[in-house]
Amino acid sequence: MTGQGKLQLSLAILRYSVAAFFAVWVIEKFLHPETTQKIWAAFYLVEDLPLEASYVIGALQALLLAGFVLGLFKFWTYGALMAIHGLSTISTWQRLIDPYTSGNHLFWAAVPTLGALIVLFILRNEDTLGTLSRRS
Repeated sequence: MTGQGKLQLSLAILRYSVAAFFAVWVIEKFLHPETTQKIWAAFYLVEDLPLEASYVIGALQALLLAGFVLGLFKFWTYGALMAIHGLSTISTWQRLIDPYTSGNHLFWAAVPTLGALIVLFILRNEDTLGTLSRRS
């Protein structure tokens, strides 16, 4: 396998694993919409998020994630996922600076995920294996 082939395989593995990570959160919005309400109240200061909003948010995230997995509109899908996750990670800053209080260390999973999204965004034109788009 050439260096370029290894890079493309590595980026595809990274894209699929990041997508699996986010799929858990998308599915949760449909299975447990009340959790979305609690998260938005705790981290985004939205106290009265309607339960139905969880379904809308989940559907929009599912569309974004599908575009990301398929490598469509990479600047927009990779960039949007990176930005949304970046804001989400920043919103948990208090948990991140206090990782040893019970449960807070789990928030650190967001940090390498953000790093992976940044790498994928930077190398998006090289990420062609298993996508519907080609190198520009």
